[in-house]
Amino acid sequence: MVRLLFENNHFMDAFTLWNYSISKRYVFDSLPAKKTIINTINPHSWVIADRDETFRAALQASDILLPDGIGVVLAARLLWNERFCKMAGYDLHRMVLTRLNHQSGRCFYLGASPEVLERIRQKVQKEFPHIEVGTFTPPFRKSFSAVESRQMVQVVNAFKPDVLFVGMTAPKQEKWLYQHKSQIDARLMCAIGGAFDFYAETIPRAPKWMIQYGLEWLFRLVKEPQRMWKRNLISTPLFIIKMLRLKLRYKERVKENRTKIIIE
Repeated sequence: MVRLLFENNHFMDAFTLWNYSISKRYVFDSLPAKKTIINTINPHSWVIADRDETFRAALQASDILLPDGIGVVLAARLLWNERFCKMAGYDLHRMVLTRLNHQSGRCFYLGASPEVLERIRQKVQKEFPHIEVGTFTPPFRKSFSAVESRQMVQVVNAFKPDVLFVGMTAPKQEKWLYQHKSQIDARLMCAIGGAFDFYAETIPRAPKWMIQYGLEWLFRLVKEPQRMWKRNLISTPLFIIKMLRLKLRYKERVKENRTKIIIE
């Protein structure tokens, strides 16, 4: 069965590629009226989602799905002639904090070690003094028990944040938000993974010029080869193959539709 491969949605300013509606532009200028989940997608998460049904459902259910990967940006540009910029979780995080500071809001950080969270708290208080910050370190394990998840929700809700930042790495963070969205009392929920360490400066982020030229992946591979090699040397080639197959199927579908019109 051939599905709709891509479409433009100018009203939502999104680009639908396969089963994912990817936001081409996003600007956080105010708190949303209803609960909103923002996730990001890159070639590695795309490949993981192909074999993880819950993760795939979580990404598809995102209210906003941002392109956090130069591979997604280049695939859209080279194969579909769609132009938009990469937006990392780190960039989203800073954008939200800047606006939230003007509104004297409250944000909560769920994930990472107590040391990382304390560095985040101190930095937010220095850079964004009008924001109240809450933090909690969940257990370090692959999945959480029902009791642990309930405790996490209770701690978040007791703080009553406007924004919840979740940093537990993909796909755990996206799946946890997807499964507990209805229980969480926060207007905006963002799964931003490595942004916690980048902001705390426990892990360096690539120089601006490397980010500008789409080379952040290379910087991270050099800095964390054991963690990043699978993403770049396995997931990225698989993603490229997937995109080329999508393009081929799209061309075949267009050809079939044209033939059908001529016959009719």
